[in-house]
Amino acid sequence: MIFKRGRYSGFLRPISYVIDLLIINLLAYRFFEGDFIYLNYILFISFSWIIIVLRSHFYEIYRFTRVTNILSLIFKQGILFLLLVFAFFGFYRELDTHPLQIVRYIFEVLCYITLAKIGVYYLLKKYRLLLKGNLRRVVIVGLNQKTDQLRKFFLENPEYGYVLLKTFDLDTQSGETLQDCIDYIDKNRIDEIYSSVSKLSNKDLNQLIDYSDNNLKILKFLPDNKDIYSKRLDFTYYGYLPILSLRKIPIDEPFNKFVKRSFDVFLSLFVIVAILSWLTPILGLIIKLESRGPVFFKQKRNGLDYQEFYCYKFRSMRPNPDAHLYQISKNDPRVTRIGKIIRKTSIDELPQFINVLKGDMSVVGPRPHMVSHTHMYAEKIDKFMVRHFIKPGITGLAQVSGYRGEVEDDNHIINRVKYDIFYLENWSLLMDIKIVFQTVYNALNGEEKAY
Repeated sequence: MIFKRGRYSGFLRPISYVIDLLIINLLAYRFFEGDFIYLNYILFISFSWIIIVLRSHFYEIYRFTRVTNILSLIFKQGILFLLLVFAFFGFYRELDTHPLQIVRYIFEVLCYITLAKIGVYYLLKKYRLLLKGNLRRVVIVGLNQKTDQLRKFFLENPEYGYVLLKTFDLDTQSGETLQDCIDYIDKNRIDEIYSSVSKLSNKDLNQLIDYSDNNLKILKFLPDNKDIYSKRLDFTYYGYLPILSLRKIPIDEPFNKFVKRSFDVFLSLFVIVAILSWLTPILGLIIKLESRGPVFFKQKRNGLDYQEFYCYKFRSMRPNPDAHLYQISKNDPRVTRIGKIIRKTSIDELPQFINVLKGDMSVVGPRPHMVSHTHMYAEKIDKFMVRHFIKPGITGLAQVSGYRGEVEDDNHIINRVKYDIFYLENWSLLMDIKIVFQTVYNALNGEEKAY
C-alpha cells in the first residue's frame, strides 16, 4: 500500500514516488527532445515503475530500517529498471541510441534516487532529533530483560523518533494492572504499544489486542517467552490456515538466487582470467621444484544439501596420507616453504573460483569442512547442519569476524556456526561485497590464523 498509518508517512511515500518519477523522466528528455515517443516513454516507464515498486516494496522504508537495506533495495530496483529501459529502446530501434548512453542515463538516475532516498532518511532523523517532529509516543507493557533492552534502545536512540512515556511492570508487587495501562494510553494519546508476551496471561493478551484493534492503536509484541519467536520466522497461509516456517532464507528467492549466481560467475571469471591464467604456471613450477606431487590439491567437502564435491586448492603440503584426516595446525611440518607463503596470503584458496564457476561453491558462504570433520561436528555441535542449506563459500562472515583457520575448541566452531546462520538468514549482495573487500584487506595485512 502507498499510504501507511503514521503522522507523515502517508505524505512521504507519494512525495517519494513523484520525486523518483521526475528524476527518471526529466533525465530521459535528452533522448527524445519533445518527440511523441517521449510521451510513450513517460507512460510506459512510470506505469512499470509503480507496478514493480509495489511488488518489490521499494518504498517500504521505516525509521528503524538500516541503510544497508535501503542500498540493497536500490540495487534490486536498479536491475529491474535497467531491463525496462533497454526493453523500451529495443522496441523503438529507430531512436538509434547508443547502449553506453542508456547505461549512463540509468547510472545517473540511480545516483540521484539514492541521494534523494538517503537524504530524506537522514533529514528525518535530524528532524526528529533537533526539531522533535515525526515522533511516536509509546509505552511498554511488562517489565523484564527484553523489555528493559527495548527501553534502553528508545532512550539511547532519540533520532528514531520514539518517545517512551512509561513502562508498566504488571507484577503483583507493583500493583499496576492492565486496565491501569489502558487508561493511561487513553489519556496520553499513545501511538504504539510494545508488550511482553511472557508477562501477560492469554486473557490479558486478548484484552490488549481487542483494545488496540478497537482504538486504532499499533500493538507490537516482544518474543520473550519462547526461543522460537526470536528467530526470523517466515509467515504464510495455506488457504486460510496461517503457517510459520522456522526461518526465511533470502537466497532461496529466485531473484536473489539470480543476483548471487551472477555475482559469483562474474567474480570467478575475473579471477580465473585476470589472475589464475598467469599465476598458475608460475606457482605450479615453484611447487613442483620444491616437492614432488600435483600442483593442485583436491579434497572432498560437503556442500549444498550435504552433497559431496571436490574442493580445489594449490598444494601447500608435502603429499601425506593424513591430509584428508587432520586439519593443519601451527608450525605443521607437512607445510612446504612456498606453502607457508601462499597459505599466509590465502593464495592457496584461489583455485576454488573454479568450484564457484562450476556451481559447487559460492564466493561468499559458510566455509566447507573435510567430510570426516563434518560428520564429527554434525554429531557434536547443535545446528551445525543448518550451514548446508546454502552453498559453501571461499570466504564467509565467520572468517572475516575472526573465526577462520584451525578449529581450536568447541566454542570456536559454535561461534562460526552462529555467524554462518546469521549470514544465511540475513543475506544481501551488499553483505557479500563487504565480506569480499574485508577478506582482501585481511589477506593483504596478513592474518594471525593464516598458517
